[in-house]
Amino acid sequence: MKIVTSKDEVRQQVREWRRQGLSVGLVPTMGFLHEGHQSLIERAAAENDRVVVSDFVNPTQFGAGEDLASYPRDIERDARLAQQAGAQLIFHPPAEEMYVPGASTFVDMQGDITAELCGRTRPTHFRGVCTIVAKLFNIAMPDRAYFGQKDAQQLAVIRKMVRELDFDLEIVACPIVREADGLAKSSRNTYLNAAERKAALVLSRAVELGSRLAAGGERDADKITAAMRALIEEEPLARIDYVKAVDADTIQPLSRLQGRSLVALAVYIGDTRLIDNFIFEE
Repeated sequence: MKIVTSKDEVRQQVREWRRQGLSVGLVPTMGFLHEGHQSLIERAAAENDRVVVSDFVNPTQFGAGEDLASYPRDIERDARLAQQAGAQLIFHPPAEEMYVPGASTFVDMQGDITAELCGRTRPTHFRGVCTIVAKLFNIAMPDRAYFGQKDAQQLAVIRKMVRELDFDLEIVACPIVREADGLAKSSRNTYLNAAERKAALVLSRAVELGSRLAAGGERDADKITAAMRALIEEEPLARIDYVKAVDADTIQPLSRLQGRSLVALAVYIGDTRLIDNFIFEE
């Protein structure tokens, strides 16, 4: 496995693989890899001949006062995990490689799909996500790209961008990977102290409660999210950003669960913002 820092090196390697008739999978990450990322890489390795992992903390998807400077980074650890999972190439560029000085071109998306959920409190976030993912697609030219279901709104946004901008690749969604006690894997879990780590379990308990209510026949979105909110509010260290039910593909708010529904939440545990969700289909 190689670690490269320039776009040209990625393109050169992918061109060589293409000449050999090999398929290419891409796993975009912001580094500090965990078992959730590992599952994406393993899936990509199973479905493609070669796998590229991007390892880049993207500054344009962080808002003012967010954790860009403190976001965890460890490229040596990432390289070991990525290689074990089956990757052949890590793209680990500096910021100036991805954004030329004075860059003023971005990929933006309008409507509920980016304005709801995380977009309400992070208004520039999805412009940064769309821009960096579009750039990675153009650099690596993969056959397939792999994303985790934990970031369900991001997944819906990227699928829409791929359709509307005619990217010639398949988006593959992979299940949420959880700790043994239920907490969804996240690089930001490292911010939590012992008390906060215990308190963070309220997210997965709320997801389990909502999923159980839906499976038991409840379709009223307000009743489901109210029950989830009440559970979260019992935890003193938790502060709710949102608990909402939306269409899983359009992110339009729902009054009743129908079709493919996403029930998503974002909760601050201390100063750390965590997300989780479940999808209900009938």
